[in-house]
Amino acid sequence: MDWTERRVRFRAIINGDRCIHPGSVYDPISARIAEDLGFEIGMFAGSTASLTVLGAPDIIILTLTEFAAQTLRICRAGNLALMVDADHGYGNAMNVKRTVEELETAGVSGLSIEDTELPEPHGSGGAARLISIEEGVGKMRAAITGRQDPALVIAGRTSAPRISGIEDTIARVTAYEKAGVDAIFLVGIKTSEELEAISAAVKLPLIIGGGASDLGGLDYLAGQRVRIALQGHQPIMAAVQAVYDTLKALKDGTQPDDLKNLPSKDLMKQVTRAGDIERWTKKFLGGEQSS
Repeated sequence: MDWTERRVRFRAIINGDRCIHPGSVYDPISARIAEDLGFEIGMFAGSTASLTVLGAPDIIILTLTEFAAQTLRICRAGNLALMVDADHGYGNAMNVKRTVEELETAGVSGLSIEDTELPEPHGSGGAARLISIEEGVGKMRAAITGRQDPALVIAGRTSAPRISGIEDTIARVTAYEKAGVDAIFLVGIKTSEELEAISAAVKLPLIIGGGASDLGGLDYLAGQRVRIALQGHQPIMAAVQAVYDTLKALKDGTQPDDLKNLPSKDLMKQVTRAGDIERWTKKFLGGEQSS
């Protein structure tokens, strides 16, 4: 498939003057719902990938192959421009290059590579640690080298704000900017003062992860060059609760016809693109006159 058009749309957002919230998606139907509702981009995170593919918490045991496969399923389901969290690139800088190649082939419009030491090393006691700035720069350069489509957006991601402080954060993001990334992805910003200090230190567009809702509205964030502000990954959590409630109700004796909060037939036809399937079935399997 030709993924460039959606990447051009994604890059226009990154290079624009607005801040938007992405739709958190995790499979083809959730991506179609986000697209139908008007979300301009989707976000597929490592944490939701681990839940979707493995049914496991986000402790970095998902493989690149598994992540790329689910990413492809999401991308080919519609025309939503997709941003993905590629974690640490599944290894060292050489693995990062391979990660970018695989995810670009899978159709992503943007991806982030982070400088957290992952997976959790022996003896860390669960405390998050960062790789050196030098190694982080090597990963960013490898990511850029792995890119074939120049429209693909590569973001350098760091959790330094919550791990090592603002001074180290600024040192990292300025180094990643010099390495050539297209945007900076920040996780753990707690105050507007922190955001403003980082925004003043670099010229690149910013993406904000956890905590963005506490920093101000979209207009304020846009003024600090934040172009994407995540809101969390509630859709998959809501789906888990809905499945649990439905199965529990059935186990407890509720009759199928008495279940609440099920989608309408029209909604199911919409999210499964049943109209397209019916049209193609008639065209290719008979029943439709050829012109």
